[in-house]
Amino acid sequence: MSNPNSQYEAALEQQHDHRLRGGVLGLFDSVVMGVAGSAPAYSIAATTTSMFGAVAFGGPAALLYVGFFMFGIVFAFNYLSRDDQSAGASYSWVRRAIHPALGWLSGWAVFISALIFMVIATFPAGSSMLSLFSDSAASSTGWVTFFGAIFFLLMVAAVAAGVTVTVRVQIIMSVIEVALLLVFAILAFVHAHHYVNFTWSWFLPSVFNDGSGSGFQMATFTSGALLAAFYYWGWDVTANLNEETEDAHKTSGIGGLLGALIVFLLFELFTLGSNMALSTEQMTNEDNAANILQVLGQNIAPGTLGKLIVVAVLLSTVATLETTLIQVTRTLFVMGRDRTLPAALGTTHPTRKSPFFATMVVAVLSLVMFIGSSYIGSISKILSDGYAAIGIQICFYYGLAGLAVVILYRKHLFKSVKNFLFMGLWPGLGSSFMIFVLINQVPTLDPTAKLVGIGLMVLGLFPMSYYWFVKKAPYFKMPTREEREVVLEEFEQNL
Repeated sequence: MSNPNSQYEAALEQQHDHRLRGGVLGLFDSVVMGVAGSAPAYSIAATTTSMFGAVAFGGPAALLYVGFFMFGIVFAFNYLSRDDQSAGASYSWVRRAIHPALGWLSGWAVFISALIFMVIATFPAGSSMLSLFSDSAASSTGWVTFFGAIFFLLMVAAVAAGVTVTVRVQIIMSVIEVALLLVFAILAFVHAHHYVNFTWSWFLPSVFNDGSGSGFQMATFTSGALLAAFYYWGWDVTANLNEETEDAHKTSGIGGLLGALIVFLLFELFTLGSNMALSTEQMTNEDNAANILQVLGQNIAPGTLGKLIVVAVLLSTVATLETTLIQVTRTLFVMGRDRTLPAALGTTHPTRKSPFFATMVVAVLSLVMFIGSSYIGSISKILSDGYAAIGIQICFYYGLAGLAVVILYRKHLFKSVKNFLFMGLWPGLGSSFMIFVLINQVPTLDPTAKLVGIGLMVLGLFPMSYYWFVKKAPYFKMPTREEREVVLEEFEQNL
């Protein structure tokens, strides 16, 4: 730990012997995990129809504007990792900078968003797998649920095997996925038949209208922004791998930056290509909600070649399920290690050095939610509500992380232009934007999305209160002024 004089961190050293496998990931591994975490092929396949339904042809603009603010959060994670290389990431950082309660809720938000994501990611996985053999089966909730559950259990086994195994698999899958996406993005641009021709107006604020051409509408923009945040979500898994990364105070931050840049470019290319190569009817058809890339592939390369894009979606879904499992299990591992959740979560497998118990808990809860959600309604309804609910969690803990770096390192902001821009202004703008989208979008959500997104966050107040006031976990004691000064001194050394 970075501050052994802290009562909180000293208590951790005394009460727990379990450690993750340290120093096994390098910069290239971190970049790959950042790309895999955002899962470009999966995000495009699963969210394109929802994005079109929210902002029509405004997808490129939503991704551009949200991408700008998202990079403020990326820089925040980069600098926060310089001092505290905790696998809990924002759970640990927000505690130091703002308050333990908000830090704990940041960790809870990661947990809740991951559980919801296991459900909505597994549906496209099952649908994509079935689409290789039968289009009708790919639209059946029952068959998709069955094959999706099998698919998910395979991912759990891979993560339980340990991070080194996971990263090797991720490198192979991500290289193939990105290559296939680039090929199909180029094909979409050069395809002979475009339903709509490219126009620069797709990047203008006026594209966020209500469909009547009446000009910019804030409600339309924020609904698209919430979905765009979901597109990018996942690059921060590099921070949750801090304790397993070599030279983590620099490597994980740079890995997150490069990973986010790669997926930003892929998202823009494919959203532009989709606007041109897919018809409005195809984009708004609920049966295409989970396999729109299959439709795109057949539009631009009918037959076997067009189905290759499904391979990219399957690989991407494997990748993002694995990285999400890594992110949530590392967060739960640190919360268990801190005794702010059951201590068993903070244990590791004796040989694999992976948080095995936390992985099994997440697997069981995810399967229960996945099977239960199949009775809610259509796949399209499950996906759209799921994205909105996750968007709430993303905006919450990203917003707090952006604020944390500004508060924690405020004395350094005016020491250089670089510090002011990348440690202060940009993260501050990113944080303000995330909070703004959260406040403006929550009242407009469907009742189901509100219940899941907000209700599960409120539910977290009960375990937090128990471990704070009954168990009196050291984590909930505010850092002293002396402890904060030690953090600043160590941060200066790592700049």
